Amino acid sequence: MKRFFILRGVEEIFGYIEEVLFASDDFSVAKLKEPRKQDLTYIVGPIGTLQSGEIVRCMGHWKCHARYGRQFMVERFEAKEPFDIVGIQKYLESGVIKGIGPVYAEKIVQRFGIETLHIIDKEPQRLAEISGIGAKRLDLILSCWQQQKVAREAMVFLQSHGITPAYAQKIYKVYGLESIAKVKEDPFALARKIGGIGFKMADQIAQKIGIPASSATRIRAGIDHVLWELSNEGHTCYPEEELIALSAEVIQLPTEMVAIELQRGVEEENFISKNIEDKRWIWHRPFYYAEIGISKEIQRLQRSLSNLRKVQTNKAVLWAEERLGLHFASEQKQAILHAIDEKMQIITGGPGTGKSTITRAILAISEKLTPHILLAAPTGRAAKRMTEITHRKAATIHSLLEVNFKEGGFKKNRENPLEVDLLIIDEASMIDTFLFYQLLKAIPSSARLILIGDIDQLPSVGAGNVLRDLIFSEVVRVTRLTQIYRQASYSSIVTNAHLINRGQFPQLSDGMDFKFIEQETQEGILSALLDLMKNTLKAKYSLDPLEEVQILSPMKRGGIGTENLNQLLQQHFCRNKEIVLSRMGRSFYLGDKVMQTRNDYESGVFNGDTGTIVSIDFHEERMRVNFEDRYVYYPFTKMEDLVLAYAISIHKYQGSESPCVIIPIHMSHFKMLHRNLLYTGITRGKKLVILIGEKRAVGIAVSNDEMKKRYTHLEAILRRGFTPPSYHAPI
Repeated sequence: MKRFFILRGVEEIFGYIEEVLFASDDFSVAKLKEPRKQDLTYIVGPIGTLQSGEIVRCMGHWKCHARYGRQFMVERFEAKEPFDIVGIQKYLESGVIKGIGPVYAEKIVQRFGIETLHIIDKEPQRLAEISGIGAKRLDLILSCWQQQKVAREAMVFLQSHGITPAYAQKIYKVYGLESIAKVKEDPFALARKIGGIGFKMADQIAQKIGIPASSATRIRAGIDHVLWELSNEGHTCYPEEELIALSAEVIQLPTEMVAIELQRGVEEENFISKNIEDKRWIWHRPFYYAEIGISKEIQRLQRSLSNLRKVQTNKAVLWAEERLGLHFASEQKQAILHAIDEKMQIITGGPGTGKSTITRAILAISEKLTPHILLAAPTGRAAKRMTEITHRKAATIHSLLEVNFKEGGFKKNRENPLEVDLLIIDEASMIDTFLFYQLLKAIPSSARLILIGDIDQLPSVGAGNVLRDLIFSEVVRVTRLTQIYRQASYSSIVTNAHLINRGQFPQLSDGMDFKFIEQETQEGILSALLDLMKNTLKAKYSLDPLEEVQILSPMKRGGIGTENLNQLLQQHFCRNKEIVLSRMGRSFYLGDKVMQTRNDYESGVFNGDTGTIVSIDFHEERMRVNFEDRYVYYPFTKMEDLVLAYAISIHKYQGSESPCVIIPIHMSHFKMLHRNLLYTGITRGKKLVILIGEKRAVGIAVSNDEMKKRYTHLEAILRRGFTPPSYHAPI
């Protein structure tokens, strides 16, 4: 029997709040006294504004908790002030109004009876008739009463406009007593400021408020929404004509109306517009200033002198060879020499080309010159791998810059730079525009910067194509590593990765570390994959299918997309099916493999981090997830931040490695069959890569080198060296 399950469909119950047992912004527990029922009903959900004594009508469903029994899960509620003496006294005793505790609540109700709340609201000066209530206490009571009244009005208003109690709580937390005014003024701001409220929901609220579909506010919000959606696809800017067409389609209005409001937005500097190469481009302000800012910061770094003392570079390279017991090839020597001489360098190359060896050599030399060396990578897994390779502590870029929770942004910046003479960043292809700008601002002018990455991998999840733009701008020294070294040349993973990268069909005959299982149908792929996970991997390769294997799929949807694979694998491999959390059509079991889907700076987990659910606490209403020995608590109300991770998209897994990766590849993935996608997926496997699917799909992926275009202008800005004289970056 499951630990937690729904008993019925949507129902409605009515009564007054006897007692609030637990209250938070997102989840509360209270006892409800229903008419003509002797036993109290436990109600749970986003009901944090309710107080003892209040009359409430709740809509929701029943659930059964193994420990706490039958409970009513509230989805929506309507609350009114109590109207009998018992309820009024309980309401005042609850502490909802500062200045009135149990003693004064009893005195006030004894004096004014059923008229108590009317007196407080309309004739508050009469409270002075109660012994002990002086002018100071009276002012406190009136101030709190007014706040409670406004809060109640805000919750009623928000719910009457189709906003669920959970979102209403979030809105009130952000806007407070101004909630109604702010929502009426600009309901579309909710999409930008309140997590989970997108443009569509904000648009529905706007319609209920009475904002016309053709209003300037709505059109401007639609353009803003489309630009942010495009940034989620990697674009920092977009051609004006195409942006207008997309926006018009979203808001269902003529392109002429959209063009007018876009121009007004440009004039008011909400958007940035520039004519480049006979085409007009539109930026969100932050992206434009980030690209301009990157150019400015690179100029600053390259024009400044290094803190590191000069050394005889050739002798340093010979010393490193002797120290590491290696003989460097010419391109490796060039990379090391440039690292010593140049203020900024990019080292790029595929698997087996010696990036790790070069990193160790650069560190060996640099450690003799300064103790102030920092290593970092965009993700926790990439940082951990960098630590294993170099035997030096590597951090994530976010932790290196130190998130500023109070003011936003990072603590490390121009005014408070990093204490560093040499900074080495690995997996640089994963760095997006915003993060790279913030990183550059925190690097002192005297420091050297080395970026290491594979330009042929997928670009960052966030907007921009920073590593590619830097390389093609030719303003930064670049060392390209092309030679595969002896040890790596024996690996079929490395050999096939380079064949694919050159547009050549891989060797699919069984190698020691590369396997291909041919299946023509999606059903055949699923059957072969499950057989591998349940039987072959453990028996033949001594691999734990949950700990040492990662399934990577090109797509989210479809029969062999990540969503369906996760559902199937969860049922087959979940270690404890008795303890399950079910919400909004999603279920998590104890022991499930999960992934974080957004950056959570406060908890220190970031988009793409994977972990395991180690506890589900139904009393505290929270889960605990282990992210490689770092434990993070998730309130049940934040479970939308997690998804199952038995199968992950290749893009999400970039920068990570697994002893074994399994990649289903089929013609149903046609839209996603790109060379760099397959190349990136294969290079995630350390010991074993298994492709399951159609040879035809492999061939299409290999031959398709047309990456999905990302619109950015960092390369052009760097080439021009353009920095406006009046430049003052606002971010």
